[in-house]
Amino acid sequence: MRTVLWEGALESIHVAAGASQPMRSLAEAPLVAGVGIPGDRYAEKRGTYSARHHIDRQVTLIEEETLVALARDHAIELAPHEHRRNLTTRGVALNHLVGRYFRIGDCLLFGGRLNVPCRYLEELLGKKVFKPLINRSGLNARVIVGGTLRAGAAVRPVDAAEVDPGVRAVNEAHALEPPPEVW
Repeated sequence: MRTVLWEGALESIHVAAGASQPMRSLAEAPLVAGVGIPGDRYAEKRGTYSARHHIDRQVTLIEEETLVALARDHAIELAPHEHRRNLTTRGVALNHLVGRYFRIGDCLLFGGRLNVPCRYLEELLGKKVFKPLINRSGLNARVIVGGTLRAGAAVRPVDAAEVDPGVRAVNEAHALEPPPEVW
């Protein structure tokens, strides 16, 4: 029996139909392997960065703890519908999931690369979030096994040895996306 080292939770789910469009909150959403969340701008190739799509950007995550720190340390209130990430987690050190498998409920994901803040978000929100979000802007991930995401679902690490070897081979044949050189 495997010991779970930590367990976090999925706090909220958000999608936007297109670039710059408002994020919409969902209590649950389908998560499709190799695609992301149907109806979301990046799954539908209608997002700001869709022209530079990469397998690592099927779904985006951010820590609720980051939102709390922004308010506490920088007096910046950033609600879950404003940060432009699909999933808000609690109790999950997202930076440690790059190159690792993890589950949200029954769905299996793979941490691609750290999300980086961008000036576009500052312009869209009219809030000075760029510098405070450096190294805390979340995680871009691949969807390996889909299912239904539900707010409140457990988020847990998965040992690579527990993933079907064929599934691992297909996933790991794709190199991780390098972070951008210029933000």
